[in-house]
Parts: sequence; C-alpha cells; structure tokens
Amino acid sequence: MNSIHAPPSVACRIGWQSPAPVPEGYRFNPFLEATRGRLRVHGLDLAAFFEVGRSPAAGLTGDAMPSPLEIAFLPNIRAQVAAMESCFRRAIEESGYPAPFHFAFASKANTAEEIVRSTLTAGAHHEMSSDIDVEIARRMIRAGLLPEDRMVLANGFKGPGSAYARNLLALRGEHRRVIPILEDSAELGAFAGRGVDFEFGIRLKRTQEDAGAGEWSSGRTTDRDSRFGVDAGELERLALEIDRTPSARFVLLHAMLGASSDSEEQFVQALEPGLDLFARLARDHRHLRFFDFGGGVPGRTTLDDGFDYERFAGLLLGKALDLSARHGTRPPAVIGEFGRYTVSEHAAHLFRVIAVKANEAGPPWYLVDGSIMTSFPDTWALGEHFICLPLNHLDRPFRRLRLGGITCDRDDVYPPRGSATPLFLPEIAAAELDEAPLYVGFFSVGAYQEMLGGVRGSKHCVLPEATELLIDDAEGGGFACDIVPGHTTEDVLHNLGYGRTGRVGAPRTAPAVALV
Repeated sequence: MNSIHAPPSVACRIGWQSPAPVPEGYRFNPFLEATRGRLRVHGLDLAAFFEVGRSPAAGLTGDAMPSPLEIAFLPNIRAQVAAMESCFRRAIEESGYPAPFHFAFASKANTAEEIVRSTLTAGAHHEMSSDIDVEIARRMIRAGLLPEDRMVLANGFKGPGSAYARNLLALRGEHRRVIPILEDSAELGAFAGRGVDFEFGIRLKRTQEDAGAGEWSSGRTTDRDSRFGVDAGELERLALEIDRTPSARFVLLHAMLGASSDSEEQFVQALEPGLDLFARLARDHRHLRFFDFGGGVPGRTTLDDGFDYERFAGLLLGKALDLSARHGTRPPAVIGEFGRYTVSEHAAHLFRVIAVKANEAGPPWYLVDGSIMTSFPDTWALGEHFICLPLNHLDRPFRRLRLGGITCDRDDVYPPRGSATPLFLPEIAAAELDEAPLYVGFFSVGAYQEMLGGVRGSKHCVLPEATELLIDDAEGGGFACDIVPGHTTEDVLHNLGYGRTGRVGAPRTAPAVALV
C-alpha cells in the first residue's frame, strides 16, 4: 500500500475549522454540502437515515438505520474514472500526443465485489496482485464485466510452482489480455514453454535515493531494501530473454514511483528515468508499447486542495514526448494503476456520539459508538487524516474537541495522537444527547481501510461489523440501495471459533430499494 498523509506536525483541513456555525449552503467539497443545519451527500440527508420516519430512502420502512453505519456511494467511483480519463484526454489533445492513455484499477485498494464491478462498468482495466485475485477476475469475465478488450495486469510475486502462476496460466486460456508483470528473471520460467502465448511486462526497481530526486536504478546504486522489480541492467537482459522465448513478447515497462507525492513536478521527475529507459528500449524491442507508471496518484482524503491531476497528465505526456524525440522512438501508450484515487471518496463511516467527557490534558472528548482505529486503521498506524464532519447541528456553534472510540485502546482516537490538526464539532451537552443526538461521519475512507480492518471480520475488542448501505444510480433516476446487515453476537462468536455449527456468519443482502 502506498500511503500519503500529512506528518503529525503539519495541520490539514479535515472538517469545519471555526467556532462559528456553518453557513447555509456551504460546500465542503464537490459532494458534501450543508443544508438547514444538516450534511448532505449528493443531496441525500445523511442524518435522516438514523431518524424514525425521516429516512431519505423511499420504499424503506420508517425504522431508523443502526449506528454505526457504513455508506458506499458507488457513483463516486465511476466519476473518478471518468475524471482522470478526461484529464488525459485533454492533455493528449493539447499536446498532440500520438498514443492512448489507459486507466487501470489497482484492486488491492478495495477488492469488494461492488467496487470491482463499478470500476469495470466505468471502463477501467484491471490490476491485481495475488492468487485469489485470479478467481475474482474469472468471475468478472463470466459475468460479462471484464471483456476481451480489457487488460488484466498481474503484479505481485508469481514464481515457478506458485498457485498464482498456475492460475494465471489457466486464466490466459479464458482471457487473451492477461499481462504478467515480472518481478525477477525467475518468474519468466513459470510461463515460458507452457504452450501458451503471453505478453509480459517487467517492473523496474527504484534506487535508494528519495523518489523526489527522480533516481532509479541504472547500474549505479540499487535499493537494497526493496523487494520489487529488477535494476535497469537486469531489465534489459530479461527483455531480450522474453523476446527470444517462443510465444512471448515484451510489451510493457512498469516504473512505479513507490510512494505518493503531492507535487506534480516531483512525481514526473521521479518517472523520468523510467521514461528514458522506455525510449531507449523501444529502439530494439518492436513489441514494447506500454509505459505503466503504476500507482502513487493520491486520492483526496482531506479537504485540502491537493494534487492537480490535469497538470500531472500534461507534464507526464510532455516528458514522454521529449524523451521519445531525443531517442528517435515512438512515444508509449501510458497506463496508470489507480487505487486510492479511484475508491477513497466513495465511502463514509457514520457514528453516533454517545458521551461527552472532560479532558484535563486538552480539548474535551466526544465518544462514538464504535471504533475509529478498527474502522480506519491508518489513523493509528500511519497518522492518516480523513474528512470528519457532523451530520446534523451544523447551525450550532462549534468547539474544538477530540473523538474517541469505545475500545479500551489509547490509540482509538481522532485526530491521531501527535497530530497538530484541530477538530471542531458542534457544541452539545451530555444531557442533550438523548433528545438531540449528534451524528458524525468520516469521509473518503474507501481505500485500504476496509481491507486492512478485515471485511466481514471480527474486530479489536470483539466489536461487530457495522451494517453497510450500498448506494448506486437507479435505472429510473435517483438512487437505489442494498443493505448488508452488520454482524450479530453469534456472527462474531462464530468467526472466532465458538460453536461452529452451521453458516451463522454467512453474509446476507436485503433486496434493492429506491432512494429519492
């Protein structure tokens, strides 16, 4: 996982930053807006999900949804794919770039079925990294969601004798555009001589210098701490071996940055040695046509302006044109593997504030009815920040405070320990919480957090999985949703091995209903 987060000493915008109430109609970002003291996502009143008779879901009973509640807004995923393709389309038109751009979803960011399905219906190619990923791809193929024109980019370790390599060989019989991206020369032996045609990529290893310096291995210094890829000299030897192997072609150079950057210039500078190597290799390898810059493009997990995607696209294509002209070779078709960017903004996790507690060491505590650290593990593991906003009472005065989860762990807090980022939420007294409950939401938590926390798994301090609401576009307009119920006590106990008598913990999905 490639994470980008503000260092603890640097403050970032995670919500409302003033004691004053939020003005009517204030927009926090393109999909979060304050209306009559309540927070709306694409027009949906989120607090209403928890209120009897006020649910925004037409056709549902008037019962309140349980808290905590996970929200997956699937149209945001397709919008992200379309936005990045639009950025590169404009850059191609403005620069006269002669080759296409391809958007691939890095599925390790979130491998849930509804997520992968949404990226494929948006037209994305598919990137994967492990053996079970092959079965996911196979099911998408059988469902007609992964057609023959889409690439399946197979990263990860897949040496001879591995289940991953065997399954990729089988998958190639079902899908013609499976492209294994080799991590070392030994991996070629898992596919060569098996009577199956393959197009291959090779991953270039970074040097130990900082990625911002734009240094990659070129025979000078190798990154001794990296387990990914081969240096430039070995890459050239492996490329020749591929092209000399019957039924094998070297078609793709993978030159991943390896970490996110909030500077478009530094990102492209770090990719320059890989682009230069591509341009040199293209003279001798007639099948080579793809430059895959891998992941690292950040998603917007806070309210800061962040990365300029359109500018990045223009700089990247401009650099590819310059280097290709310098070496007298054709510019590459460009592939980006987008994980965090694709899915971070689609998900939210909503909680009810259940207690107000004094804090002698700083701002008071609001305690929520779930766990922050198990819902978003990067808050305690990496000091990550996410958008945190109240769902109601936005027209009240705000005050600075800290949020705490209900586990017994000292790190179950937000903002993370050591963070300089302030959090403001509406003022509310403990005595008011029954009659005027306060709900808060964490937004842009859709990348990695659920996978790290364990999908449908039992959590730290034996907390159950929350109910999840999957929201998508409805055929007749508006939205439709599916409800995935949370875990019961028996589900949790079954997961932990207590009384395994039947499929107590099997997922259950309610019928789709329309939302207004």
